[in-house]
This record gives sequence, C-alpha cells and structure tokens, in this order.
Amino acid sequence: MSKTVVVKIGGHLLYEIAQERLQIRRIADYAEVFKHATGKKTSLIIVVGGGAPARTYIDAARNLGASEALCDQIGILATRLNAWLMIVALGEHAYPHVPSNLQELLNAISSGRVVVLGGLKPGQSTDAVAAIAAELSGARLMVKATDVDGIYTADPKTNPEAEKIEEASYEEILEVLWRGRIEAGKYALLDPVALRILERSRIPLRVIDGTNPQNLAKALAGQPIGTLVRPDREA
Repeated sequence: MSKTVVVKIGGHLLYEIAQERLQIRRIADYAEVFKHATGKKTSLIIVVGGGAPARTYIDAARNLGASEALCDQIGILATRLNAWLMIVALGEHAYPHVPSNLQELLNAISSGRVVVLGGLKPGQSTDAVAAIAAELSGARLMVKATDVDGIYTADPKTNPEAEKIEEASYEEILEVLWRGRIEAGKYALLDPVALRILERSRIPLRVIDGTNPQNLAKALAGQPIGTLVRPDREA
C-alpha cells in the first residue's frame, strides 16, 4: 500500500521576478522528480502557490476597488493556473483536473495519479490547503519547498544573526512565531493555521530549499534535509 506525501511549492519558485517570466525549466524539473518519486510506495499531492503574478492581479483588483474576498478569489485563480502548468508537465502521471473543493480533491486522490491543486477558498492560504490535503489523505509527510534552506529564527536574507532550526516540535516553532522573532508579513514562511492542522494530525513537516529541484527528490526519499517540524513526542 502506497503512502501519501503532500508537497507545497511556493508560487515564487515558479516565476523569475527580475526577468518577468515563468521558470519553465524548473517546472519541468519538478515534474521529473515527481514522476520518479510516485509509484507503488508513494502517492503525491502537489499544492502550488500563486507567486508574483497572483500579487500583481490582486494589487490591480484592489486598486480598482475589489473587496478583499474578491481579491482572494482572483489569487486563487492564479494558483490554479500554476497548477495547470504542473499538470501539463506531468503528463499522464497527473490527475487531469485541478480540484476546486474538498469533494473534488477526495475524488482525485482515489484516482491513484499525482494530484495537483492550488487554492480552494478565500481567506485560506495554500499552506493551509496543503495541510488539509495531508490530513484528508492520511499523509505520512508534508514537504514545503521555498527559497531558503529551512526555518530560521528570523529572515536570513535580512538578519545576519538568524539561526537555522534543524529540528523542532510544532509547539516550539509556534512559540518562536508568537514571540515575534519571525515577523508577520516580513518573513512569511509559516502559516500558523497550517501548522495547527498538521500538529493535530501528527504529520511531520519538512521545509526545504526548492530552488534546486533535487532537494525535493532528497526530501521525498527520506533524507534529512532542511528543517524537520515534528509532532510533540509526548502527545
């Protein structure tokens, strides 16, 4: 019986801001990693964020007078476009539809193919979507691919004193978050709602640098890479 792993890919990994273009080669490389990882032992659910294009459309809609709920919905549509690109790259390995609600997600999971989705509803981050997908599927692991090599006590791009956390419990990570050492809106690596969902279902989370697709291959193979967030051993 295969075990499910949920992978969250930050939308910023799919778009080169400086050159204002999609990272087509990286998307193709991710797809190759996923093709090799899936099979009798591993089932995959991929959740893709919106990235810079989503923020561009959200900002435009907000400036034109859209409500925040409508801005969220527009952002969700951008995540689904990214999900479609991943489905195209995966070819026959992918479930050929982007689920838009939980029932569609459940139907897709039962197909045995790689399931790719974006956002589901306004007010809910794609991190939270990935955590819910992990909970629904009974996943053994969630992997979050971002542009840093793990979780730090502050933003390592701006704070030279930031320290990498190799392993911690959900409570320990949430404590760091609540203390403000990870500043909301400035080092937006973690969604507390997603953390709580994973914590209650005792699903480990591994945060890795996804700029190199081979890091995803290592995480899916069970190698100790990035930061591991684990359930409290005493729970």
